[in-house]
Amino acid sequence: MSDTPAVHEPREGSRGGDKRTGPTTFYRQVVAELRKVVWPTQEQLRTYFIVVMVFVIVMMAFVSMLDLAFGRLVFALFTGNSNQ
Repeated sequence: MSDTPAVHEPREGSRGGDKRTGPTTFYRQVVAELRKVVWPTQEQLRTYFIVVMVFVIVMMAFVSMLDLAFGRLVFALFTGNSNQ
């Protein structure tokens, strides 16, 4: 442990003394940032959608198979019957 006080002075460049942004300035900044966004084309959007849907379907199948396998394993362990 050090003997330095727990309270520190504000760092240089901290936002402690800055004024809050008004709603109009905030809206203008949001619009300016949205203009910088590179929006996908229709073809890119369609391709991304298909890739995401295929990935989700594959993951659903994988998790379903794991669920089925672990369910049968647990059932077999607790009932002593391996034929289900």
